[in-house]
Amino acid sequence: MRRVNFRTTARAGTMAAALLMTSAVLNVAHAKTVKVELTALETKVPIDNEGHTVMGWTFNGHIPGPVVRATEGDTIEFTLKNDPANKNSHSVDFHAARTDVLGAFAPVKPGESKSYTFTADHPGVFFYHCGADSMIQHIARGMIGAIIIDPKDPNSMPKADREYILVEHQTYDNPEDVKGMMDNKWQHDMFNSVPFQYDPVHDTNATQTLEAKPGERVRIYLVNAGPNEFSGFHPIAGIWDRVYPSGNPKNVLVGMQHYTVAPGDAATFDIISPVEGANALVNHSMRAALSGAIAIIMFNNKADPTMGRGEKILPR
Repeated sequence: MRRVNFRTTARAGTMAAALLMTSAVLNVAHAKTVKVELTALETKVPIDNEGHTVMGWTFNGHIPGPVVRATEGDTIEFTLKNDPANKNSHSVDFHAARTDVLGAFAPVKPGESKSYTFTADHPGVFFYHCGADSMIQHIARGMIGAIIIDPKDPNSMPKADREYILVEHQTYDNPEDVKGMMDNKWQHDMFNSVPFQYDPVHDTNATQTLEAKPGERVRIYLVNAGPNEFSGFHPIAGIWDRVYPSGNPKNVLVGMQHYTVAPGDAATFDIISPVEGANALVNHSMRAALSGAIAIIMFNNKADPTMGRGEKILPR
């Protein structure tokens, strides 16, 4: 019969408990509080590469709104301010949050504000948008954005050399026609508010493309704002090296030609080109692609070193 050394066992148990406590302390020390403030602004925004504008409903005056970024485990202290000059109530629904929909996501009247707090429990890329009634109209008019929650373990994903955010969405000629939105009568599908914004091939007025060097790992965060269409995301003349549904490093797919992102969903896509040249990132629904959902990424050894870094992960 095997004898158990209770003193040794107790010592081992104490050490294990100490390690668990140390791990917990390290996790707490790692977490931080990220303060985020958005202002709902009803203002003019560009609708094409020629400089034409329309009245949009926005966060901070841009479509999409500012990129929100935090790390897994962080606490996000969020405040929405609704500009007093606005005519409509607005709200913010963060898909990265677990909270009370009737409280935190409730509409805010013009001139008022609302704050709430949530913990970024899961890493990934998530959609945020206005949830005020009629939600389809608030999304279609531009109250959309991306929130990235980086994994607390930096080694859980290969390090990216460059990053780009593409928020895909449809627009409607008549922004007051909610029935047309419900009937899915959209005119353009696009990335980041302007059709063919990164595609001088199909629109000679486009002034920029995405850029990277051959051999670099380029990470694309695709958020499908909809409001209605699925996105069949494909890199023409390329293959997705990695796809992470919802951007979570535990959800990894390898060597993908295409991945479908539903309305309101998001995913992270890694691409590496072994050669100089261009890939075209498209929604492979041809109606979507040929109405604006094409972004050219140029692989060149002289790529602009600022592109895909800092504020230029969402080129405007």
